[in-house]
Amino acid sequence: MTAPVQRVRTSAEVHAALRDGRPVVALESTIISHGMPYPTNVEMAREVEGIVRSHGAVPATIAVLDGIAHVGLEPDQLEVLATHPEVHKATTRDLPWLLATGRHGATTVAATMRLASLAGIRVFATGGIGGVHRGAGTSFDISADLTEMAAVPVAVVSAGVKSILDIGLTLERMETLGIPVVVNGSDDFPSFYSRTSGFPAPRRLDGPAEIARLLHATWGHDLGLHTGVSIANPIPAEHEIPAAEISQVIEEALAELDRQGVVGQDVTPFLLANVVERTGGRSLDANLALVRNNAAFAAQVAFEFVAQTSEWW
Repeated sequence: MTAPVQRVRTSAEVHAALRDGRPVVALESTIISHGMPYPTNVEMAREVEGIVRSHGAVPATIAVLDGIAHVGLEPDQLEVLATHPEVHKATTRDLPWLLATGRHGATTVAATMRLASLAGIRVFATGGIGGVHRGAGTSFDISADLTEMAAVPVAVVSAGVKSILDIGLTLERMETLGIPVVVNGSDDFPSFYSRTSGFPAPRRLDGPAEIARLLHATWGHDLGLHTGVSIANPIPAEHEIPAAEISQVIEEALAELDRQGVVGQDVTPFLLANVVERTGGRSLDANLALVRNNAAFAAQVAFEFVAQTSEWW
């Protein structure tokens, strides 16, 4: 009898790191196939993996290739994601379809969290998280990032909720779902391109050691919670686009979205690309800077989490 095909595979490097109790940081792949143009996308993917390594952790970029979910990618696999014309944007609901049909898929925050958790990875770095879309009162458009974060014990390091979304309602929704939300080193909640959003930080912690203690307190024996944790890490000041400036650009992009009738999974890529065009590329530069910053900080958090494990477990 032929053995069943293993549909979720962890790379040898990532498997060894997890087995040996070394820090690992999960990385999404939607930013590679849908977030940036070629060759910036593949160069960025390699650079981000290098940043994670330079801070003492092992990177685990996650994607689906030929119907196999991979936790940890080889260089040639990154190239496929960056160049193949049919890489589907994949949230959690899309994973069964991709595996069943043998297709390629670049994982969003939600799908990356799910696969990272299956592999035993606790820390994940991304650019910004999804949430409640503007106009959700009639469209009911709320990102699966939030429902996955409510169910999967993975810490998500981001630069906050994407500016194109309704940040206030997203914070309210995360409170309802019981998702711990902390901001690293600031009393203000950031808004992706900007260090502020007009909303206060639900909770503030300073540095990777304090945040690692929060993760252990969340998932440890005393509380035994099974939610994710949202860690907002503000974009470095020298790279931010002030909130007042980017807000006007986003309003113009949203108006164009309505004119063109873009809906569903195409909304976020359309808006981000439109914002890049309207800012003359400044928003892309900011995006690259915050991704680098989040990768470095996530690696530090993962390192501290491993170092504190014996204290909590």
